[in-house]
Amino acid sequence: MDRSFSLLALLSLLVGIGLGSLHSGSAATTTTGTPDGSELWGYVEVRPKAHLFWWYYKSPQRTSTPTKPWPTVLWLQGGPGASGVGLGNFQEIGPLDVNLQPRNSTWLQKADLIFVCRYSVTGQPGGRRVQLRGEQQPAGDDRLEQAADMTTVLKALVKEVPMLQSSPLLLVAESYGGKYAATLGVSVARAVRAGKLNITLGGVALGDSFISPEDFTLNAFRMVRLSYTPLFLSVSRLDDNAADEANKMAETVKEQIAVGNFSDAADSWNDLVVYFIPSRSGVVDMYNFLLDDGMDLLSADTPAGSSPNNVQALRYSTYLGSRDSNGSNTIGGIMNGVIKEKLKIIPKDLKWHELNHAVYNALDNDMMKPRIDEVDELLSYGVNVTVYNGQLDIICSTIGAETWVQKLKWDGLKTFLSLPRQSLYCGPRKETKAFVRSYKNLHFYWILGAGHFVPVDQPCIALSMIGNITQ
Repeated sequence: MDRSFSLLALLSLLVGIGLGSLHSGSAATTTTGTPDGSELWGYVEVRPKAHLFWWYYKSPQRTSTPTKPWPTVLWLQGGPGASGVGLGNFQEIGPLDVNLQPRNSTWLQKADLIFVCRYSVTGQPGGRRVQLRGEQQPAGDDRLEQAADMTTVLKALVKEVPMLQSSPLLLVAESYGGKYAATLGVSVARAVRAGKLNITLGGVALGDSFISPEDFTLNAFRMVRLSYTPLFLSVSRLDDNAADEANKMAETVKEQIAVGNFSDAADSWNDLVVYFIPSRSGVVDMYNFLLDDGMDLLSADTPAGSSPNNVQALRYSTYLGSRDSNGSNTIGGIMNGVIKEKLKIIPKDLKWHELNHAVYNALDNDMMKPRIDEVDELLSYGVNVTVYNGQLDIICSTIGAETWVQKLKWDGLKTFLSLPRQSLYCGPRKETKAFVRSYKNLHFYWILGAGHFVPVDQPCIALSMIGNITQ
């Protein structure tokens, strides 16, 4: 089945959000929801035949005062091209799990939630044929168009969701979504400072986010020579011979990034993480080095001859589905069944899939570009920036995140790095679940026992963390 062309309009934010100017005027919107107003959803037409779908949940615990307004979390999924409305919502932080049972650790306990995804159709919304933007990217800097798109959506949401007018908006991202969050955060901050967007940016949280691909590549695969705690060697997933070969491949990635050859760097990176490391490590799970990768799942769903890009994209999108061991529901089953029936406004001929390969491939040239400068700009504006990372992640390793943070030009960095970490606990037994270091508006959480998907692996401490961040 071709995921690239059968995706429901729920592509998790193909907004590689850039720093473009705002659209003028009002965008066409369609909004519906539950009778009690606890859920709202709809779409915003950001340009003819191009729409962004959004789904808002109002927290049942919502209490807001002028001195302590209730926050809202806008969740940005990774991939790129994975569906936040499906994956982030029903498999990570939303009010219901994939079996449509209440999630005890839903982030709705701490904030209102918004999930946003993109689609376009010919004719009016609800039209007959799908045209997925991202199948072919236009020439030039498409980030400018995407920035304008998402800013248009936020301007519309302020009108459609009245609570946003007084609710601090926190952008929370996972994996590749961190690149979106950094650039969207800057775009929103600039618009607010210019008086063009009436919203309060409460902060940006980057969860296991691919902010600096070079640092993750060199410090995950080449750290055998750069660090006293060699990751792969220390957990016996690579031997010295394999580590030497990985070093050479990582150097190739570094050299290609240095000369601006980002597309080739992405191909080299995929060769490293999709083929070489798994083949020499006993198919280590790149999202949790204590586990083996579910290669049976991949081989069953990946067409023969798939490119490294498509294999890695599918690996990301199917990982959470492989963790759904209880119950008979699948994420695809509910999204194309009861959820589609509930939403009502999704065109009948659209079918939902976890990820759109066209989106993933269209952003190939952006994959290896860093977003460190954007994080620096956010800090300079006084925006709260939180970095959180799972201890067991490889693809966006903690040591890689620590490395790019150390490259920040922010004037508080030296003091931040000198401070001791604080231990964090969760649950009835006083066990250390995480560490945090904070100074001014920069915060770093080390989440123990978690891989790439922190809310899934350590839901208790993740919920506690988001409570701290939003308050």
